[in-house]
Amino acid sequence: MTQIFNYRSIAVVYTMAMLFLSCGDNYKRVGDEAVKKVFPRGVVEDFVLTYTEAPVKLGSEDKGASKVLNILSGPIWENYEQLSFPYQTFPEGLLVEIFNEKNERTTIEADYGILYLATSIVDLRGNVLIKGDDGKKLETSQLYYDRGNEWAFTQEKFKFTNPDDGTVMDGEGMDIQKDLKYLNAHKTYGLMLIKEEKEQEND
Repeated sequence: MTQIFNYRSIAVVYTMAMLFLSCGDNYKRVGDEAVKKVFPRGVVEDFVLTYTEAPVKLGSEDKGASKVLNILSGPIWENYEQLSFPYQTFPEGLLVEIFNEKNERTTIEADYGILYLATSIVDLRGNVLIKGDDGKKLETSQLYYDRGNEWAFTQEKFKFTNPDDGTVMDGEGMDIQKDLKYLNAHKTYGLMLIKEEKEQEND
């Protein structure tokens, strides 16, 4: 009697184990199937997009010169406009060239970028570099650029180089105009005078 009871116990345990394993496998399979993969609507390689505006409204037979506002270029452009919150990605980096009313150019570079179409906010990541026509330069790891207000901001550490007064500013968190004319730093670590260092080297 004892032997028969043990065999039955082993059989019950084995059956329950198989039941749990099969349930666990089914749950995992259903979970994997529930995750929907998102694919871009379109992919463009080696792209150059030029945004322009006409100074006045032109008729069908009128002729007039349009003004270049900015140029966006990069190796890969992925478009996800089909989603409820549409966006575009630049997984291999991008370059933005911005022109003001005097045709002065400011460039923005990054290793990766996301453009949120509903808000016109560009999320730039990895070796973000902004360079002005006057030689000013901003370096940081992540930066948000508001295309509508032509304003940039970050909460990350940054370095700002100003050749006008020969200084380098290190800080954390700031907002800045697109042409680097105005910068509001949240926290600074100090200034380093470049001109004085060059003068000492010459001596």
